[in-house]
Amino acid sequence: MKIIRIEAYLESLALKRPYTIAYKTVESVDLVFLEIHTDKGLIGLGSANPSKAVVNQDSQATLATLQSTAVDFLIGASVSQVPAMIRQAEAYFADQPGVMAALDMALLDLFTQHLEIPLAQYLGQYHQFLPTSITIGIKGVRETLQEAEEYLGSGFKCIKVKLGQSYNEDVERLYRLRETFGFEPTIRVDANQGYSYDEVMELHDEAEQLRLELIEQPLPARSLVELRQLPGELRDYLAADESLVNPDDAFRLACPPRACGIFNIKLMKCGGITRAMRMADIASLSNIELMWGCNDESVVSITAALHAAFANPHTRYLDLDGSFDLAYDLAEGGFNLKDGMLSLEGGPGLGVRKK
Repeated sequence: MKIIRIEAYLESLALKRPYTIAYKTVESVDLVFLEIHTDKGLIGLGSANPSKAVVNQDSQATLATLQSTAVDFLIGASVSQVPAMIRQAEAYFADQPGVMAALDMALLDLFTQHLEIPLAQYLGQYHQFLPTSITIGIKGVRETLQEAEEYLGSGFKCIKVKLGQSYNEDVERLYRLRETFGFEPTIRVDANQGYSYDEVMELHDEAEQLRLELIEQPLPARSLVELRQLPGELRDYLAADESLVNPDDAFRLACPPRACGIFNIKLMKCGGITRAMRMADIASLSNIELMWGCNDESVVSITAALHAAFANPHTRYLDLDGSFDLAYDLAEGGFNLKDGMLSLEGGPGLGVRKK
């Protein structure tokens, strides 16, 4: 079976509701979709939405490369050689994580369809289901409580709250959440690099009373010295996100004294499943737990991340809610959602279908 055609295109998709994080407000997203066609009718699907603020590449740049002759080396190649093709692609697109993410998942989707097994099985599936958090952006107390009530009423048990614009307002929102809903829902927070060292320490002092599960990326991405100066018990439940882009970052964060106790791996940062699994190996060797996150993404790439997450025994946290935000998607399937719990549908490859 040989690859005969590669198609890439961009779709601008509205979100169900705009959301705000520490440094921007988002109302719609530009998603790249990739199709790799074979002479036997199989199609591998990929998708990408890299964040320019994090990896210095956006969807338009990703699309331009995927529509260029740079990917022509795949034409005529046998599907049985996919692992070698991914290695070759990495040599060409090492500094283009959006390109690599789309190519990597589409090729692995194609390869495991050819093998007639789910991708997670090929990777060594360990988990069958795990809960995911769902995110509330930065907004007022009333809107925060209304959104939390909606999500909890839909069966979600874990809420991630975006922080980082005003420490005092952030803490007020968190206390009001606890006063309103008690201690049953799990609450994790993400400051998106918006806090100072002193503010992180203040939040640490409040964390036990607020029963925060974890604190994600409170300091600027390159503040590794400051991260390592935080108390060890705080670093244990601190998740690195923007500080963790690729395997080199994973190694730096894991070097003693480790800068965090949790890696938030995103395919859109690192450039696909293959690189993500390398980062997961570094975490395993360093006794660091895994969290799998996302941008606003199609079910194609969310499902790809879920396959990788389920293949790692030390996966503890999922934050794979990116496709829930879309008012419309071009694909369907891949995973099931019930009461905030994610599981894979179980078909060959990613198990995702074009609508």
